[in-house]
Amino acid sequence: MSSAEADKGVGALLDRDPDSLELLSAISLASVVLEAPFPRPSRNIFCVGKNYREHAKEFSRSGFDSSAAMGEVPKEPIIFSKVPECVIAHGDDVRIDPSVSEAVDYEAELAVIIGTGGRGIKAEDAMSHVWGYTIVNDVTARDLQGRYSQWLIGKSQDTFCPMGPVAVTADEIDVANTELRCIVNGEVRQQANTRDLIFDVPTIIATISAGVTLIPGDIIATGTPAGVGIGFKPPRYLRDGDVVRVEIDGIGALENRFVERRA
Repeated sequence: MSSAEADKGVGALLDRDPDSLELLSAISLASVVLEAPFPRPSRNIFCVGKNYREHAKEFSRSGFDSSAAMGEVPKEPIIFSKVPECVIAHGDDVRIDPSVSEAVDYEAELAVIIGTGGRGIKAEDAMSHVWGYTIVNDVTARDLQGRYSQWLIGKSQDTFCPMGPVAVTADEIDVANTELRCIVNGEVRQQANTRDLIFDVPTIIATISAGVTLIPGDIIATGTPAGVGIGFKPPRYLRDGDVVRVEIDGIGALENRFVERRA
């Protein structure tokens, strides 16, 4: 793999002929530092909001949901994005800037990696366009999310997209029946199964691709279940030193420490 391809992570492999890839010798995981599977995605990460029923309800009741007027549970997928530059790897620090936000929250999510691009993809054909999956923590500044009608600023703060620890191919998990959990400082906060998604992966892919051409290496974060910090009374936002661990069966665990940014 060239240095330019290495910068693209797994995305570089999606454009290569599988027969041209060389199987290298195994090395110890302890001897390497993992980067995010896509250290800098080629374009924004697609995200789905309010895609677990109980989370949709907890968020709509929080007072920070600019889409609440359309109802607690969305009738169509809510699509937004995070900029590529906010991606960090497993083990990297998420930087909290109190001068910008005092309401930083976690969101455990399964992310889909597109392997075969296309436009107007039908739901029944969508899974043939999936290369694999990874884990994303859709870190969110809730106060910024509530202040602006668009969510991009609150979702795209520097370091606000931990991703990893690895990417797995589509045959590694049953995306319709996979457990996910979020653990904060040893306490389980979120626990759900992908069968609880309001809009499943084929529906999400069909919705986005109806007018947007998906390309190999596109990443789609599928939504977070109930149990985020804003769902507690009072809210339980992240503070300096907190450790958030997101686990998805068949992929692994993504863990990051939240550290206050100091001048």
